[in-house]
Amino acid sequence: MARDLKYTRNIGIMAHIDAGKTTTTERILFYTGITHKLGETHDGSATMDWMEQEQERGITITSAAISTQWNYNNEEYKVNIIDTPGHVDFTVEVERSLRILDGAVALFCAVGGVEPQSETVWRQANKYGVPRIGFVNKMDRSGANFFEVVRQVKEVLGANPVPLQIPIGAEETFRGVVDLLDNKAVVWYDDDVLGQRYELEAIPADMVDEVNEWRGKLIEAVAEYDDTLMEKFFDDPDSITPEELIEVTRKAVVDMKIVPMLCGSAFKNKGVQRLLDAVIRYLPSPNDVGEIEGTNPKTDKTESRPHEEDAPFTALAFKIATDPFVGRLAFMRVYSGKLEAGSYVYNTRSEKKERISRLYQMKSNKQMPIESISAGDICAGVGFKDIRTGDTLCDEKHPIVLESMDFPEPVIGISVEPKSQKDMDKLGTGLSKLAEEDPTFRVHTDQDSGQTVISGMGELHLEIIIDRLKREFKVECNQGRPQVAYKESISQTVDHREVFKKQTGGRGKFADIIVKVGPVDEGKEGLQFNDLVKGGNIPKEYIPSVQKGFQNAMQNGVLAGFPVENLKVELLDGSFHPVDSDQLSFEICARQAFKTACAKAKPTLLEPIMRVEVVTPEEYMGDIIGDFNKRRGQVEGMESKAGARVVKARVPLSEMFGYVTALRTISSGRATSSMEFSHYEEVSKAIATEVVKEAKGKVELL
Repeated sequence: MARDLKYTRNIGIMAHIDAGKTTTTERILFYTGITHKLGETHDGSATMDWMEQEQERGITITSAAISTQWNYNNEEYKVNIIDTPGHVDFTVEVERSLRILDGAVALFCAVGGVEPQSETVWRQANKYGVPRIGFVNKMDRSGANFFEVVRQVKEVLGANPVPLQIPIGAEETFRGVVDLLDNKAVVWYDDDVLGQRYELEAIPADMVDEVNEWRGKLIEAVAEYDDTLMEKFFDDPDSITPEELIEVTRKAVVDMKIVPMLCGSAFKNKGVQRLLDAVIRYLPSPNDVGEIEGTNPKTDKTESRPHEEDAPFTALAFKIATDPFVGRLAFMRVYSGKLEAGSYVYNTRSEKKERISRLYQMKSNKQMPIESISAGDICAGVGFKDIRTGDTLCDEKHPIVLESMDFPEPVIGISVEPKSQKDMDKLGTGLSKLAEEDPTFRVHTDQDSGQTVISGMGELHLEIIIDRLKREFKVECNQGRPQVAYKESISQTVDHREVFKKQTGGRGKFADIIVKVGPVDEGKEGLQFNDLVKGGNIPKEYIPSVQKGFQNAMQNGVLAGFPVENLKVELLDGSFHPVDSDQLSFEICARQAFKTACAKAKPTLLEPIMRVEVVTPEEYMGDIIGDFNKRRGQVEGMESKAGARVVKARVPLSEMFGYVTALRTISSGRATSSMEFSHYEEVSKAIATEVVKEAKGKVELL
């Protein structure tokens, strides 16, 4: 019997590192009956953190998927949950999870409030239009302030937070919440350690005025969204029923007009059941999200698919994982149609049919075999020969390409080599499997030195990769120092004529082009190529070869072989030889033109600049700012937050290696930092000379 999709929720849990995502997910699994004991992050027993590296470090690295059930109003709902990492190095895990989710729970620490990574995941959720509810966790910690976090969500994230609960007590006296919709106090009792028992009671007398004030704000915020409710609000606010409020709040959440705010303490088992109720109440089911749109690869026209079982099959592969027992698992979100184990799907990227031998419903890293999967659900499939993150899987007779995901470029690389010759093949296999799983991890061989260089999003990212090579693929590696992913650019526009002639015994080679090479126009990226040749001086069939020549040449800039990201090329004129000219001649000619023209166009070196935020006690402020200045950093702002100071700065990545250790020393271990990529910026001449010298082994004048 096909399930009604209104009983399904696909949600993710997203937040800054250490806000309590995994602990909250563990409590959800416990209360929904998936686990029978509470897993804890700090002692390495969390179900969702199943990788050894996650258990040792107490952090989440890969987003784990799990399916569970929750009873709400005596009806059973299926909840697919994805627990995402909070560390900025694994931001791609959050990105690809949000792409396929219908709703999300944004967790905030009651003390830390809106932290840097909270802003990043919030922006990602905005990008994919994911409705969310906010949960202020850690209400039992000293310094917890629910209303301050609500203020920050409004001011820092630019959202419209509406508290549906307010806390009873805070810090060690936190014992419950007042539900503003039901107008009742929800109190947990300490004699029930597991928090399974809570009572609905009358509102404490000393809170009645505060509750009335916040309930008024809630009704007003919800009424603004709905005209009928607005009229009732002006006539008699008391005539509005809780059912009406819930219905309109749900619509406003799905429409991303408001963010309901709840609070609790997952570690102390308070507030999680009410959070699950809110997920069912307010977050969208697949039906609420509307049809998914894609492009028909044959006609290039936009098509849509309804969330229905009898529509043509459409799914998106959002994650690839290697399991030691079942092989390569492809996690997919099914948007329409039905798929049975053992049947075929069509991959629009590879244009091949693939047989899916088995389907699994996921329970973190354990798999429960299932016979079929229908629209609106999430599962994992086995049997793919060629699959990548972001591939669209569909019915061969009804092809469609869903919008794939954009992944950030890696900013840091290290060279690796196996400790012994016999590990050489194992290293290659291991690296290619890890690169399949993670789109932000790249492997390439340096042409000049023959070294294998792996690149990723940060030091922790690469550390985990090398750790996985050792444990999962049994490869011991030596590694070089971290290298920054520099880029090159040019700062002037030059005109250049390039003639390529080669005479061999038989047919010769000839191409002649006149080009104008310079920086791209504002708002453009990549290679901006304009063909301005008049009168057929260069035949049309050779023009794409010129473009291809420039495109390939951009992989290696003229200064030190770093890639050139953006370039504008105008092909003005040229000539050809009726016998000796061919496509290859024009391609080679374009490559040579790139080298000569860029060398004349004042080439510059660009380096990645990181956005760094440090939370520190007041007394270490001076030392931390002094240290940033030494690292060529620019301090952009200072503010106070929960009794500590927050310093924001932009610092070149090349100066930030080993910063965590240095910060510990400066602040006696009391300050914390977070760092994410901001932008590329031109390097000063002195530093550029050093970088080029190191890259080429000799000094070249810039």
